[in-house]
Amino acid sequence: MAILRFRIYWEDDDSVYRDIGIKHTQNFFHLHLAILKSFEFDSIHKATFYRSNDNWLRGREISLDKYEKVYKVDPLIMTDTFISSEISNPNQKFIYEYDFNKFWHFRIELINVDKGEESKLTYPCIIRTEGIAPSQYGTKGLVDSRLAEMEEKYDLRPDALSDGYSEEGEDVDGVETDVEGESTRDEANDGF
Repeated sequence: MAILRFRIYWEDDDSVYRDIGIKHTQNFFHLHLAILKSFEFDSIHKATFYRSNDNWLRGREISLDKYEKVYKVDPLIMTDTFISSEISNPNQKFIYEYDFNKFWHFRIELINVDKGEESKLTYPCIIRTEGIAPSQYGTKGLVDSRLAEMEEKYDLRPDALSDGYSEEGEDVDGVETDVEGESTRDEANDGF
Protein backbone atom coordinates (compact mmCIF):
# COMPACT_ATOMS: atom_id res chain seq x y z
CA MET A 1 0.00 0.00 0.00
CA ALA A 2 1.46 3.38 -1.00
CA ILE A 3 2.09 5.99 1.66
CA LEU A 4 1.93 9.59 0.47
CA ARG A 5 4.02 12.10 2.36
CA PHE A 6 2.74 15.65 2.20
CA ARG A 7 4.44 18.79 3.48
CA ILE A 8 1.94 21.34 4.78
CA TYR A 9 3.28 24.89 4.94
CA TRP A 10 1.59 27.71 6.80
CA GLU A 11 1.13 30.27 4.03
CA ASP A 12 2.46 33.20 6.09
CA ASP A 13 5.77 31.52 7.01
CA ASP A 14 7.48 28.77 4.98
CA SER A 15 9.65 27.83 7.96
CA VAL A 16 6.51 26.56 9.75
CA TYR A 17 5.47 23.24 8.27
CA ARG A 18 4.32 19.73 9.09
CA ASP A 19 4.98 16.49 7.20
CA ILE A 20 2.06 14.09 7.22
CA GLY A 21 2.05 10.51 6.01
CA ILE A 22 -1.27 9.17 4.72
CA LYS A 23 -2.36 6.03 2.87
CA HIS A 24 -3.34 6.56 -0.74
CA THR A 25 -6.66 4.85 0.05
CA GLN A 26 -7.60 7.38 2.71
CA ASN A 27 -9.75 10.39 1.90
CA PHE A 28 -9.36 14.13 2.18
CA PHE A 29 -11.33 14.18 5.41
CA HIS A 30 -8.54 12.15 7.02
CA LEU A 31 -5.97 14.62 5.70
CA HIS A 32 -8.10 17.54 6.95
CA LEU A 33 -8.16 16.11 10.50
CA ALA A 34 -4.42 15.35 10.42
CA ILE A 35 -3.61 18.93 9.40
CA LEU A 36 -5.76 20.36 12.19
CA LYS A 37 -4.15 18.04 14.74
CA SER A 38 -0.63 18.86 13.55
CA PHE A 39 -1.20 22.62 13.88
CA GLU A 40 -3.23 22.26 17.11
CA PHE A 41 -6.42 23.71 15.63
CA ASP A 42 -9.94 22.68 16.61
CA SER A 43 -12.26 21.11 14.05
CA ILE A 44 -15.36 23.28 14.38
CA HIS A 45 -14.97 25.53 11.32
CA LYS A 46 -15.57 25.17 7.61
CA ALA A 47 -12.74 23.90 5.45
CA THR A 48 -11.86 23.18 1.87
CA PHE A 49 -9.01 21.96 -0.31
CA TYR A 50 -8.23 23.16 -3.81
CA ARG A 51 -6.21 21.31 -6.39
CA SER A 52 -3.29 23.52 -7.33
CA ASN A 53 -0.51 23.90 -9.86
CA ASP A 54 3.11 24.98 -9.44
CA ASN A 55 2.03 28.64 -9.31
CA TRP A 56 -0.38 27.94 -6.43
CA LEU A 57 -3.46 28.77 -8.49
CA ARG A 58 -6.71 27.27 -7.25
CA GLY A 59 -8.33 24.49 -9.22
CA ARG A 60 -11.14 22.07 -8.42
CA GLU A 61 -12.49 22.37 -4.88
CA ILE A 62 -12.64 19.45 -2.45
CA SER A 63 -14.85 20.67 0.35
CA LEU A 64 -15.90 19.46 3.79
CA ASP A 65 -19.48 20.17 2.79
CA LYS A 66 -21.34 21.98 0.05
CA TYR A 67 -21.60 25.50 1.43
CA GLU A 68 -24.01 28.27 0.52
CA LYS A 69 -21.82 30.04 -1.99
CA VAL A 70 -21.64 30.24 -5.75
CA TYR A 71 -19.64 27.44 -7.36
CA LYS A 72 -18.54 27.32 -10.99
CA VAL A 73 -18.45 23.54 -10.61
CA ASP A 74 -19.90 21.64 -7.66
CA PRO A 75 -17.14 20.71 -5.21
CA LEU A 76 -16.00 17.20 -4.49
CA ILE A 77 -16.76 16.20 -0.90
CA MET A 78 -13.81 15.29 1.37
CA THR A 79 -15.33 12.11 2.78
CA ASP A 80 -16.09 10.80 -0.72
CA THR A 81 -12.79 11.74 -2.38
CA PHE A 82 -9.77 9.45 -2.05
CA ILE A 83 -6.35 11.09 -1.94
CA SER A 84 -5.08 8.88 -4.78
CA SER A 85 -7.84 10.03 -7.14
CA GLU A 86 -6.52 13.61 -7.06
CA ILE A 87 -2.81 12.88 -7.54
CA SER A 88 -1.93 13.59 -11.17
CA ASN A 89 1.84 14.20 -10.84
CA PRO A 90 4.67 13.35 -8.42
CA ASN A 91 4.79 16.93 -7.11
CA GLN A 92 1.03 17.39 -6.71
CA LYS A 93 0.03 20.53 -4.83
CA PHE A 94 -3.11 21.54 -2.95
CA ILE A 95 -4.24 24.63 -1.09
CA TYR A 96 -6.05 24.11 2.20
CA GLU A 97 -8.31 26.81 3.61
CA TYR A 98 -9.71 26.60 7.13
CA ASP A 99 -12.14 28.87 9.02
CA PHE A 100 -13.70 31.10 6.38
CA ASN A 101 -13.82 34.02 8.84
CA LYS A 102 -10.11 33.94 9.75
CA PHE A 103 -8.96 32.50 6.40
CA TRP A 104 -6.16 30.23 7.53
CA HIS A 105 -4.31 29.15 4.38
CA PHE A 106 -1.88 26.28 4.03
CA ARG A 107 0.03 25.07 1.00
CA ILE A 108 0.31 21.32 0.60
CA GLU A 109 2.92 19.60 -1.52
CA LEU A 110 3.45 15.90 -2.18
CA ILE A 111 7.11 15.32 -1.31
CA ASN A 112 7.45 11.54 -1.27
CA VAL A 113 5.71 8.28 -2.11
CA ASP A 114 6.70 5.17 -0.14
CA LYS A 115 5.76 1.75 -1.44
CA GLY A 116 5.19 0.26 2.00
CA GLU A 117 3.81 1.41 5.31
CA GLU A 118 5.52 1.16 8.67
CA SER A 119 3.70 -1.30 10.91
CA LYS A 120 4.29 0.81 14.04
CA LEU A 121 2.49 3.87 12.65
CA THR A 122 -1.22 4.60 12.46
CA TYR A 123 -2.07 6.59 9.35
CA PRO A 124 -2.52 9.45 8.83
CA CYS A 125 0.39 10.41 11.05
CA ILE A 126 2.54 13.44 11.71
CA ILE A 127 6.06 12.57 10.60
CA ARG A 128 7.87 15.87 11.06
CA THR A 129 7.17 19.19 12.79
CA GLU A 130 9.11 22.38 12.05
CA GLY A 131 8.49 25.80 13.57
CA ILE A 132 5.94 26.99 16.10
CA ALA A 133 2.39 26.63 14.90
CA PRO A 134 0.34 29.81 14.71
CA SER A 135 -2.18 30.20 17.48
CA GLN A 136 -5.71 29.74 16.18
CA TYR A 137 -7.33 32.16 18.62
CA GLY A 138 -4.52 34.56 19.54
CA THR A 139 -1.54 34.02 21.81
CA LYS A 140 -1.29 30.66 23.53
CA GLY A 141 -1.61 30.90 27.31
CA LEU A 142 1.28 28.55 28.02
CA VAL A 143 3.68 30.70 26.02
CA ASP A 144 2.44 33.82 27.80
CA SER A 145 3.02 32.44 31.29
CA ARG A 146 6.46 31.05 30.40
CA LEU A 147 7.47 34.32 28.79
CA ALA A 148 6.30 36.30 31.83
CA GLU A 149 8.28 34.01 34.15
CA MET A 150 11.38 34.35 32.00
CA GLU A 151 11.05 38.12 31.82
CA GLU A 152 10.70 38.26 35.58
CA LYS A 153 13.57 35.83 36.27
CA TYR A 154 16.05 37.38 33.86
CA ASP A 155 14.73 40.94 33.96
CA LEU A 156 14.15 41.11 30.22
CA ARG A 157 12.07 44.27 30.32
CA PRO A 158 12.93 46.82 27.64
CA ASP A 159 14.08 49.28 30.31
CA ALA A 160 16.44 46.72 31.94
CA LEU A 161 19.50 48.58 30.62
CA SER A 162 18.60 51.55 32.77
CA ASP A 163 19.08 49.38 35.89
CA GLY A 164 22.85 49.98 35.88
CA TYR A 165 23.76 47.64 33.01
CA SER A 166 25.30 48.99 29.88
CA GLU A 167 26.63 47.99 26.52
CA GLU A 168 30.39 47.70 25.93
CA GLY A 169 32.07 51.07 25.81
CA GLU A 170 29.05 52.90 27.23
CA ASP A 171 29.54 55.45 29.94
CA VAL A 172 28.23 54.17 33.30
CA ASP A 173 28.28 56.72 36.10
CA GLY A 174 30.74 58.82 34.14
CA VAL A 175 33.27 55.99 33.73
CA GLU A 176 33.98 54.53 30.29
CA THR A 177 34.63 50.77 30.28
CA ASP A 178 36.50 48.38 27.98
CA VAL A 179 35.60 44.81 26.93
CA GLU A 180 36.40 43.27 30.33
CA GLY A 181 34.45 45.96 32.17
CA GLU A 182 37.63 47.66 33.40
CA SER A 183 37.75 51.40 33.66
CA THR A 184 39.50 53.10 30.76
CA ARG A 185 40.14 56.40 32.49
CA ASP A 186 43.71 57.28 33.41
CA GLU A 187 43.86 56.56 37.13
CA ALA A 188 47.22 58.35 37.39
CA ASN A 189 45.44 61.62 36.64
CA ASP A 190 42.82 61.08 39.40
CA GLY A 191 45.09 62.47 42.08
CA PHE A 192 45.24 59.26 44.14
